[in-house]
Amino acid sequence: MPPAGMNMQGYNERTFKDVPTASAGPSHMMQVALFVFFVATRAIHPTIIDASKSVDPVTGKKGFEYGAMTVVLGETVVTFVVGQLMALANGGMAEWRMIWAPEPVKVFSFIGFVYALGDYLEMASMGSLGGAAYQVLLQSKLLITALMMWAIKGTKQSGLQWNILLLVMISMCVYMIGGSSSGSDGGIPIAGVLNVLLKVSVSCFCAVLSDKYMKDFKSEPIYMQLVQFKMSWFLTILALSFTDGKTWQNGFFTGWNVTVAGVLVSFTVKGWSTLYLLAILDSVLKNIGEAVSVLVIYFMQIFLPIFEDEFEIPKFLSVMVVILSVTAYVGSKNVVEKANKYDAEKRAKA
Repeated sequence: MPPAGMNMQGYNERTFKDVPTASAGPSHMMQVALFVFFVATRAIHPTIIDASKSVDPVTGKKGFEYGAMTVVLGETVVTFVVGQLMALANGGMAEWRMIWAPEPVKVFSFIGFVYALGDYLEMASMGSLGGAAYQVLLQSKLLITALMMWAIKGTKQSGLQWNILLLVMISMCVYMIGGSSSGSDGGIPIAGVLNVLLKVSVSCFCAVLSDKYMKDFKSEPIYMQLVQFKMSWFLTILALSFTDGKTWQNGFFTGWNVTVAGVLVSFTVKGWSTLYLLAILDSVLKNIGEAVSVLVIYFMQIFLPIFEDEFEIPKFLSVMVVILSVTAYVGSKNVVEKANKYDAEKRAKA
């Protein structure tokens, strides 16, 4: 009981009407906008790389006239400089000095080295693959991630999930076989396919490392971590650029045009947005967005005048099978978790 003479404060719905409510994350409309932006970045990136290729007058095949590593080198320099400028603008010299702290630099430099290998494999694979084929093959990350999780953490997939993963892989094969039979290159570019699979493996490994260590150093802003990534990233790409027989032999900017500059911008936007958007979008939306981007790329290659692709029902249907099988696998996770929970409760009661 309150002491005598003390009045109790009465509360009603108007008492806290001016108090702002706690944020529950991005609004529904904001999530939709971020999802659309994510799909756009994932679709435009391989499309503009594909558009930057030229036809070799001797062989009749498409390839890069410019040094493929020049755009990646350019992106690392841009990010390295912009990240430091953001640190100086937000925290002055004190925050700028924090970038060079030995422990995070050591960790993120290794991850940056592995990411650089992924960029090299990406450009090597895009030299012989179209944008849609590249994005289709990227869906193999579902299988590679499942195998990695099984080997590293012992996380098992259900029979249903393994069947859907097999369906994803078969649908990818159908798309590639259909594309090679209707294309002009006379077959599946095996080297390009292998480079994509290696790129996916590297990306999955980097995702695991980034998720772990970015949480360990979560007090650091992402722009500072990007600078730490780009130290070894730049040095690795610089070393690889001397092996292509083109970048420095022909001149760094040989073959550059507006489209190639667009590739540089695309690499930069993709690099920054990947870390920021994946911290906001959940994994389900991310995987669905990756799959939807396949369809966006397919239609871009049909309707944009720079490409010669035509609408073909078999190819369109194979793209849809890839997308639907990926979304089926992503959706199966929740179903399998509920089934496992039900089985566990049933065993506990028995």
